Amino acid sequence: MAEPALADVDALAARAHAGQTDKIGVPYVEHVRAVAAGLAPFGTGLQMAGLLHDVLEDTPLTAEDLLRAGVPSAVVATVRRVTKVPGTPYEEMLAQIAGDHSAALLKIADNAHNSLPERAAQLPEAHRLRLAGRYRAARRVLWPAVGEADVRAVVGLVNPGLLAGLG
Repeated sequence: MAEPALADVDALAARAHAGQTDKIGVPYVEHVRAVAAGLAPFGTGLQMAGLLHDVLEDTPLTAEDLLRAGVPSAVVATVRRVTKVPGTPYEEMLAQIAGDHSAALLKIADNAHNSLPERAAQLPEAHRLRLAGRYRAARRVLWPAVGEADVRAVVGLVNPGLLAGLG
């Protein structure tokens, strides 16, 4: 089976997330597309992982389904690395992600999109403040794991306002 094109993986993500909305009511596929767009400087494989980064935890699809669909094993491995595992504390998951450059870049793009002020503003204040603290703590772990140039490349595309606090 030939490796799917980026458009094929986008269509797969759209089907997988069909009918889902994010916390502010936007079709969920728009979030994964924004994450993928932030990963463009790092190649098609990482963009594919961005499109698929939530399918294992938020849809019935499995890693085996992705492999059967022709998604490259390296892409599936990155998606698995950023997928929450029940019983694993968030801080431990972040430390594991930080040990893998591709996974860290993906999680940085995800964090940056989730931290957009216009998205956060639509959440209830208590929820917004809790998430803002969680996202700041995650950036303290993830950003040093990839280096400033890579942070600038991703965050500059997804949420440039976050760069104000960087060097």
